[in-house]
Amino acid sequence: MDSSLLCLFLLGALALPETRAGSHSLRYLHAAWTRPELGEPRFITVGFVDDEELVRFDSDAPRPRLEPRAAWMERMEQVDPGYWERNTGVEWRNVWTFRVSLETLRGYYNQSQEGVHTLQFLHGCEVSPDGRLQRSFSQFAYDGRDYIALDTETSTWIAAVPQAVNTKHKWEARREAERYKTYLEETCVHWVRKYLEMGKETLTRTDPPSARMTHHTTPDGEVTLRCWTQDFYPTEISLTWLRNGEEQLQDTEFIETRPGGDGTFQKWAAVGVTPGQEGRYSCRVQHKGLAEPLILKWEPPPSSTWIILGVIAGAIFLLTVVGVVIWKKNQVGRPGGGSPRSRHHGEYGPLAWEFVLLFPSLLFSCFTDC
Repeated sequence: MDSSLLCLFLLGALALPETRAGSHSLRYLHAAWTRPELGEPRFITVGFVDDEELVRFDSDAPRPRLEPRAAWMERMEQVDPGYWERNTGVEWRNVWTFRVSLETLRGYYNQSQEGVHTLQFLHGCEVSPDGRLQRSFSQFAYDGRDYIALDTETSTWIAAVPQAVNTKHKWEARREAERYKTYLEETCVHWVRKYLEMGKETLTRTDPPSARMTHHTTPDGEVTLRCWTQDFYPTEISLTWLRNGEEQLQDTEFIETRPGGDGTFQKWAAVGVTPGQEGRYSCRVQHKGLAEPLILKWEPPPSSTWIILGVIAGAIFLLTVVGVVIWKKNQVGRPGGGSPRSRHHGEYGPLAWEFVLLFPSLLFSCFTDC
């Protein structure tokens, strides 16, 4: 499964917090879903540092283990011996926990064993450029809807639905909030710093966006301009539509930043315009990789009239060159040189000369009458 599609599936109803400009984050997405026709539920974990996939675990893999997804993570065993074996064991405990939890939740919701049910968990932390904790998050969703989340300020669990009150009471009795908070504020921050040090060449790079604008007309005559950006890293980017230099908020559409599949990202923004008014609009692109904002304006393709004139001019030039070559060759054999055959017949003959002389007028006639 493609990384971007997998990420969307794992999130479901969970809102992935955006990393603020200049900050760094570590996020783990876990998901399990039932498969009545296959027996045991499938479980997947994906870890991200900033916007780069870090590790992945899939219980359906031929040899289920926590595996590196970033090239620089392959050095982890040298930095922390036993890392992969230790954390693979953690993921297998998660497999068991999620499978038991799916059964428990099915009972809370009074659901049968038929159908597919999902349990999703997102947790992580964000640190400032100097490595200090800025925020943390830990939230669960069941069947695509918020279930329960940790309020890190008060160290309490917030139940999103009545069924989650059962879980809230259980976790409060076991003091789970303190355990989670310790992980988020200490362990998570520690690993963000370690990963940033290991992958700094990749994680701190800056790839500027490439940008272009396209023009779209519906059968009803409605016109849309679309501002495309791609190949950029990190994900923070700003696309702003301007009309006569003023920010345009109405009739605009944006998509969320999406993975490009090669470690970079892409995004577009569209605006509806009145036909014939495209020249009033421009798109302003701002990104860390740009020394100054990039301004794009719609430039219509060259008129077909000018294209035809260009073709005619090129043809006339080519024929002129051909005519000169013919003339020079026919001079060979006239008084001063050449063979008798050339003197009598000429090398190319009168028909070639007529074609050279008449072709420009034929082109002009086609241009005006065709």
